[in-house]
Amino acid sequence: MSQAEPLAEKVALVTGGSRGIGRAITLGLGEAGWTVVFSYHSQAGAAQEVTAELEALGQPGLGVQADIASAESRELLINTILEQYGGIDLLVNNAGMAPRQRTDLLEIAEPSYNEVMDTNLKGPFFLTQRVARLMLEQVRGVGAETAPKIINIGSLSAYASSPNRGEYCLSKAGVAMLTKLFADRLAGDGILVYEVRPGIIETDMTAGVREKYDRLIEGGLLPLRRWGTPEDVARAVVALAEGALPYSTGEVINVDGGFHLRSL
Repeated sequence: MSQAEPLAEKVALVTGGSRGIGRAITLGLGEAGWTVVFSYHSQAGAAQEVTAELEALGQPGLGVQADIASAESRELLINTILEQYGGIDLLVNNAGMAPRQRTDLLEIAEPSYNEVMDTNLKGPFFLTQRVARLMLEQVRGVGAETAPKIINIGSLSAYASSPNRGEYCLSKAGVAMLTKLFADRLAGDGILVYEVRPGIIETDMTAGVREKYDRLIEGGLLPLRRWGTPEDVARAVVALAEGALPYSTGEVINVDGGFHLRSL
């Protein structure tokens, strides 16, 4: 991208955009007029379906196979976007994983810890660092019609203890601080950073504990007594992307049915 010309379209990068929350975010941004590049890890068929849905909305879309935990893969992803569109206006760090097996805190093995932390925290940190540098070049070189934004998809597990998946909780607590750090660092250049923090969302990640959460929700765990949907999360992301909170940065937007409330 030449520093003499701004981006011709709003370009978003959504990681993990082929299924679940990421898919809803990708399609929500497409409906709002964004050109969306989304990464996927292995489900090429699902990625093709999302691309077709974007095309049906009349918006360009591109799925790129990438492992966010890999530096080489992240760089390939960024270079593909730069070659195709010239820059990035919005980064949504959504890609993440639960541990492959829930394990008591006293028995968690290093391979599981490393895999979850690499995917959920290390990868987003270094991807954000790379994209932030690009955004700074865009803002300082040509200005921007709207402020570039970075949105991290966190989790209530950032503060709610689950001793049978401690590596996941630690990774999401790290995402919360990642948001604060980049919000602080980039605010002076008008780049806004947020965390959207989902609660109990109906996806394939929660399918295995469906009965447990059904009972908890029915018993009053959530003030809003229903499961959340990927579309609930996507609505919050799109609102932020479209500039709903221009005088806020580092903010956490809870999409959790009121789980974060404390009541007696």
